[in-house]
Amino acid sequence: MKKIVVLLLCALLCASSAALAETAKTVGIIQFATHPSLDNCTAGFLAGLAEAGYVEGDTLKVDLQNAMADMGNSDLQAKVMVSNGYDMLVGVATPAAMSAYAATREQGIPVVFVAVSDAVASGIVLSNEEPGANATGVSDVLNLEAQVRMIRAFLPEATTIGVIYTTSEPNSLTHLDKLNAIAPGFGFAVEAVGVNSAAEVAAAAATLVAKGVDCINNFTDNNVVENLALVLHAADGAGIPVFGSEVEQVVNGCLAAQGIDYVALGRVAGLMAAEILAGNAAPQTMPVALIDESTPAINSAVAARLGIVVPEAYADAEDVAK
Repeated sequence: MKKIVVLLLCALLCASSAALAETAKTVGIIQFATHPSLDNCTAGFLAGLAEAGYVEGDTLKVDLQNAMADMGNSDLQAKVMVSNGYDMLVGVATPAAMSAYAATREQGIPVVFVAVSDAVASGIVLSNEEPGANATGVSDVLNLEAQVRMIRAFLPEATTIGVIYTTSEPNSLTHLDKLNAIAPGFGFAVEAVGVNSAAEVAAAAATLVAKGVDCINNFTDNNVVENLALVLHAADGAGIPVFGSEVEQVVNGCLAAQGIDYVALGRVAGLMAAEILAGNAAPQTMPVALIDESTPAINSAVAARLGIVVPEAYADAEDVAK
């Protein structure tokens, strides 16, 4: 009798697995690098899918790959996912999204991107209102005016903002253009140093320190965020504050940031992906979601170490000091 029950259970499990294989959607996620903001994007994305009924191990199969900040890796990962016939590819950060789009555009496999600051400049969509091809998603639009206003409040006598940016990242070029337009209105000049790879970040930070910038401001540049510790080391040695672009950078040693909630951003992308997987929407006509709401975060321990008084205007900001 026990043998019969075991056989029946095995049969039911096999049948269940077969049904899952037939009905579950397979999504390939390429996260460009390992750092907290992108980790939060991926977590939020999966939470959004689950909220809409696509639960990993039940109605969803997920292949999560990390490109380790190498676009050669993300290109290869995307091509393998396409050859395996996945239902959707997801690019977390601009380079990963560019790889996913390049690998899928001929086949028309849907692509949803997360944390792509300028999808138009990246060549992924024709416009944010009408993407036009097989990709759509969520853009993290940095509130640079609020960021520069924060820097001015913390550093009333400062005149120069230093920036490190990757010359091949379209989102960083867009952010730099915006910063150059905004900064003079607050009495700042921008000193920018471009890098071609992560290996050049430490030298770029040393260059900014040597130039005597009053502070350094990070964008969501993947090479810079991936090597934030090197930037902080160079800046701290010279008593130069570093401002981040999201709260995790402040947790890790930046003075302050006007940051976006990347878990919430990922959730929006997950909900969009669910609509596409269900056949209720098409990426060609689903507008890109532009997320620009930001909240201030400070690190009072960093402020104390640098001898900087937290301005009254930011006294109620989230303090992430450890």
